[in-house]
Amino acid sequence: MSITANYFVFLHRMKTELSILIPTYNDPCVVLVSQLQQQAGQLSATGLRYEIIVADDCSTDESVVQTNAKVEQTDHCRLIRPDKNLGRAAIRNFLAKTARYEWLLFVDGDMQVNRHDFLERYLQDDSGTVVYGGYTLGDGSCTNLRYLYEKSCENQHTVDQRKKHPNKDFHTSNFLVRRSLFLSHPLNEEFLHYGYEDVVWGKTLNEQGINITHIDNPVCFVSFEDNQSFIEKTEEGLRTLHQFSEELKSDSRLLQAISSMSLMRAPARWLFQIGRKAIRKRLCGKHPSLALFHIYRIGYYLTL
Repeated sequence: MSITANYFVFLHRMKTELSILIPTYNDPCVVLVSQLQQQAGQLSATGLRYEIIVADDCSTDESVVQTNAKVEQTDHCRLIRPDKNLGRAAIRNFLAKTARYEWLLFVDGDMQVNRHDFLERYLQDDSGTVVYGGYTLGDGSCTNLRYLYEKSCENQHTVDQRKKHPNKDFHTSNFLVRRSLFLSHPLNEEFLHYGYEDVVWGKTLNEQGINITHIDNPVCFVSFEDNQSFIEKTEEGLRTLHQFSEELKSDSRLLQAISSMSLMRAPARWLFQIGRKAIRKRLCGKHPSLALFHIYRIGYYLTL
């Protein structure tokens, strides 16, 4: 096949309408927007119609608000800010309703793009109506608990591993979906706080016979919050897990581990309450321990 013929095959396969949707909360996303706009702008020469919509879910950090205001100076980009904080699920549903094009690409505001063909890979993919590209880790510090935790799980998130349980190993940080499908299967807005809305969405799609396709097209995780912030986020996620424990009991390793503890729960809860402050102080300090972090998660859940 000639080069010209290959080019027309590429144009025929490529999706031609794309809404890039970036939910953010207290995270500057100007660099991410610039990266995506540059790639989309280049692809517009092949017929791509696109928009970039950033939804600031009522950030409380004024310096971030001021920084993100600059995205409105970017071509094809607009910034919207709801009247009140909507939460992780509702802000994404809000973005989908606001979008105008057939395909939606969700990318979290704290991510970055390291591949020059990131958008092209998604636009050329014809394997499904929900496609997850995964994420990789940027450079971090051994004193940062979030980095240590993500690093310890890194091998579990390769595309080959994700394909083993396609509707379980999914995150809303980087995925492409047909707009009509997402609007008919929105995220559960009962999930107001951090954690697990993506797990339940993947489970819902599975029940409807809709499989999530996995490809190797990661964004890069470069923003690692400080240890205290990560512990607070972890605690919030554990409260969410406790609230929706019935829906998540077959999908959470932590719930399965706690279920197997049986008679050990009461003494474990008592021991945790004694050592809770000391463990938390260690985790928030300069020498966090992953082993203590896992103990803390179990102990904290048992006290809920």
